[in-house]
Parts: sequence; C-alpha cells; structure tokens
Amino acid sequence: MISKPDRRLAACLVLAAGLVPAAGLAATAVQAGQREDFLTGRTHECQRCDLAGMNFKRRDLSGADLTGANLKQANFHDAKLVGAQLTGADLTGANLNKADLSRAELTGATLRDAMLYAANLDGAKLAGADLSDARMGVSRLSHGDLTKANLRNVDLRKARLPEAIVTGANLDRAALDFAFMRGAQLGGASLREARLMGIEAIDASLTGADLSEADATGANFRAADLSHALLAGTSLRRANLYETRLDEAVFRDTVMPDGKIRSR
Repeated sequence: MISKPDRRLAACLVLAAGLVPAAGLAATAVQAGQREDFLTGRTHECQRCDLAGMNFKRRDLSGADLTGANLKQANFHDAKLVGAQLTGADLTGANLNKADLSRAELTGATLRDAMLYAANLDGAKLAGADLSDARMGVSRLSHGDLTKANLRNVDLRKARLPEAIVTGANLDRAALDFAFMRGAQLGGASLREARLMGIEAIDASLTGADLSEADATGANFRAADLSHALLAGTSLRRANLYETRLDEAVFRDTVMPDGKIRSR
C-alpha cells in the first residue's frame, strides 16, 4: 500500500509530466507568433527564429534583433540592417549585396559563402565570425572589428578597410587586390597565399603576420610595420617599402621590390 506522502509525490510527478509538453507547446506557439509578427513587420525582434530562405529585399530592419536566428539563404539585398543584432546568427549563403550593416553586431556569426558585394559594414563587429568563401568585393569595413575572424578564401577585392581591426584573423588565400587598408591592424594574421596586389596598406600593422607565398606585387606598405612577419616565398616585386619596419622579419626566397631574391 502506498503511503500518503508517496501518493502526493506521485501526483506531483504526474502533473509535472503533463505540464512539460504544455510548456513546450506554449513556447513553440510564442516563437511562431513572433516569427509571423516579424515577417509582417509588426516587430523587429525574432531571436533564434527560423527565417531560412526568406525574402527581406530592401526591407528596413535597422536595430532588428535576430540573435542566433537561422538566416541561411535569406535575401537581404539592399536591406537596411543598421545596428542590427545578429550575434551567432547563421547567414550561410545569404544575399547581403549592397546591404547596410553599419554598426551591426555580428560577433560569432556564420557567413560562409555569403554575398556581401558593395555592402556597408562600417563599424560592424565581426569578431570570431566565419566569412570563409564570402564574396565581399568593394565592400566597406571602415573601423570594423574582425578580430580572429575566419576570412579564408574571401573575396575582398577593392574593399575599404581603413583602421579595421583584423588581428589574428585567418586570411589564407584571400583576394585583397587593390584593397584600401590604411592604418589597419593585422598583427598575427595569417595571409598565406593571399592576393595582395596593389593593396594600400600605408601605416598598417602586420607585426608577426604570416605572408608566406603571398603575392604583394605593387603593394604599398609605406610606413607599415612588418616586424617579425614571415615572408617566405612572398612576392614584394615593385612594392613600396619606404619607411617600412622589417625588424626581425623572416626572409626566405622572398622577391624584393627590385626583383632580387632575399633569403635572410
């Protein structure tokens, strides 16, 4: 025979078991309602919502909170996302061409294979973000924070990154042809096999950066800091190294501005 305390405990467990699914259903209903309100423009908050493949072309989503949202393949072409909260959001393959993401929070976001041609990311925070294989030609990242971001194989040709913080980022095989990076901070960054032809890097800091096998033909490194940089197999043909700091830089089969090979 079950004692009274045991019966009360059993009753509580039964009630709890019944409430858990109900609570889960309520949460799902709330999220579904939030998603619908976001899609219809009644709210700009949709944290962790599933909005994959949705069309937000030319929508004004300034200040929107899409923290942790699933935005894979979503269309934000020419949309306004000024100051938007996109921390941890998944924007894999999303169309952000010409989008205004100035001052947006994209820390830890995933933007693999995303299209960001001519996008405005001035002042945006992209620390730790994954932008591998993204297409970002002529985009703007003035004063942007790309600390330890993954920019492997990214297309940043003719992009503007003055005063950007790219410390410790992975830029292996990135295309930075004619990019404007005056005063940018690239200390400890990896630029192995990167394309740096014609890059404007006056006063930039590349202390301890790895430029192995990079092609910096015609690059402007005037007054830049390349101290302790690894320049193994790097092409600096016709590069401007006037007042460039090269203290303790590692030269190994490095092509110097005059075409001569330097190995020490």
